[in-house]
Amino acid sequence: VLQVLSASFVAFAHGSNDVANAVGPLWLGLGGVGRMTPRWLLALGGIGIVAGIVTLGYRVVATVGWKITELTPTRGFCAEFSAACVILTASSLGIPVSTTHVLVGAVIGVGLARGMQAVDRRVSLRILASWLLTLPGAAALSMGYLTLFKVVIGL
Repeated sequence: VLQVLSASFVAFAHGSNDVANAVGPLWLGLGGVGRMTPRWLLALGGIGIVAGIVTLGYRVVATVGWKITELTPTRGFCAEFSAACVILTASSLGIPVSTTHVLVGAVIGVGLARGMQAVDRRVSLRILASWLLTLPGAAALSMGYLTLFKVVIGL
């Protein structure tokens, strides 16, 4: 029961931060600076997150759920509750954070509480490498797309 509550707490935290990350640029592009984001736009972001978890989320569930470290209900609760607290604190301060990064850090933390050998180093390093590549990769892609738009439609 506690883990169901902590999973719901993480989902709530996820909505408080990641939906805002997803729809924020769209809302600003529509001229929404300084105005309240409409609920329909937030709902659209929520629908997108649900579609993502239903279609591709199972792979991430496998990695976070059992490939990093062995999770029991108690360990899962501790990781989820900790992650939700961090995400909600960041959200209340208006700081965009990655739910994935925070939750993976919490899962690694409960693994490390059992000792270094309890964490799959190969999986953890692969995740860290993906984080190091995705930030500059996303920046490079957005620069490329904007350049393409400038050339094609003269923005």
